[in-house]
Amino acid sequence: MGNMAQIPLPEKLRPDKLVGFIGQKEIVGKDGIVKKLLANAKETGYFPSLIFWGPPGSGKTTLARIIANTLKREFFEFSAVNTSVKDVEKIIKRAEEKGAPQLKLEDSKKKHGPLAPIVFIDEIHRFNKAQQDKLLPYVEKGDIILIGATTENPSFEVIGPLLSRTRVIVLNQLSEKELATIVRRGEKHMSVKLDKKTRDFLIESSNGDARVALIVLEIAANLSKGNTITLENIENALQRRQLSFDKHGEEYYNVISAFIKSMRAGDVDAALYYLARMVASGQDPLYIARRMVVFASEDIGMAQPTALVVANDVFRACETLGFPECQENLAHGTVYLALAKKDRSAYDAYMTALGDVKKHGNLPVPLKIRNPVTKLMKDLDYGKDYKLYPKESLLPEKLKGKKYFKKK
Repeated sequence: MGNMAQIPLPEKLRPDKLVGFIGQKEIVGKDGIVKKLLANAKETGYFPSLIFWGPPGSGKTTLARIIANTLKREFFEFSAVNTSVKDVEKIIKRAEEKGAPQLKLEDSKKKHGPLAPIVFIDEIHRFNKAQQDKLLPYVEKGDIILIGATTENPSFEVIGPLLSRTRVIVLNQLSEKELATIVRRGEKHMSVKLDKKTRDFLIESSNGDARVALIVLEIAANLSKGNTITLENIENALQRRQLSFDKHGEEYYNVISAFIKSMRAGDVDAALYYLARMVASGQDPLYIARRMVVFASEDIGMAQPTALVVANDVFRACETLGFPECQENLAHGTVYLALAKKDRSAYDAYMTALGDVKKHGNLPVPLKIRNPVTKLMKDLDYGKDYKLYPKESLLPEKLKGKKYFKKK
């Protein structure tokens, strides 16, 4: 084993049992799918191949190791960045030659055959189609239990045949509360202390990534002169100074407001500046992208309908790529939306219609456009005289002829 001092803090704190795992209660809690699969494997010996899909630092690798430890299986870990399928094939052949241990069932004297090793492939989306194809027979025959990890949507990045032979399990970004628990574990392990303001800043800056939080904590501890880690230590470890962006304060609303109003005014440079302010201060990229999707319909609307397509694609890029890569997509979308022609007619029309709904309540729908699904309804003239392309107003009688949408 290597020098303990050289082992990164995230590795030192990595739990080997579910009881120590933080986050992902939906899948590892009492009724979670992972908990159920492990319980079933203990009785039957069967455990399926899985694909873990989730953001960086959400626990994909840790969970794979816990599964292997719980099942007492051989565990082989690879990264698709520097691994070929031949490396995986060598592992399988070696396991076959040496013979894997037998599983004894507690409630039966039967024995299952040699236990398949668990092969964990991080960033499996980086394997091309041909490489993924080569994994298929080993997964299909049960020679290995494949656990793939990816930050990308498996529907787009994992081939259909492999996807059909695995179960996709979604991991969510860790909450600030969960990250705080992990950071406190790090503090205790290193015998250091952070005050609340410093800890909150570290957590917000980590963007839901436990690995980042612990690495920065470790660097900051080595930069500090005593057992107390200061805000300056964290800023130096992050290689950036703290920007004023309290998520519960006035500046939070000032900057997002300035961002939207700059795009509305077509001021590209100001919009990019305020975007950079938000990103550098640790704002969630998905929050920014959501506001851009709203802006595309509210402020650009019919003047350039493709704006909504662009904004939605920016949101998807933020969802699949994550930070820091997605900041380029945010910049691209910001420039596009700021330069686009503006037209609020669709938004204004809808808000006026909504006002009438609130004012008049549920006005009767004209008989001719009601759906005559029963004989009684037909007898009551539902759908009578309906024309496929009528020229008259189809609004309720009280609002007949009213115009909400005014094309510019």
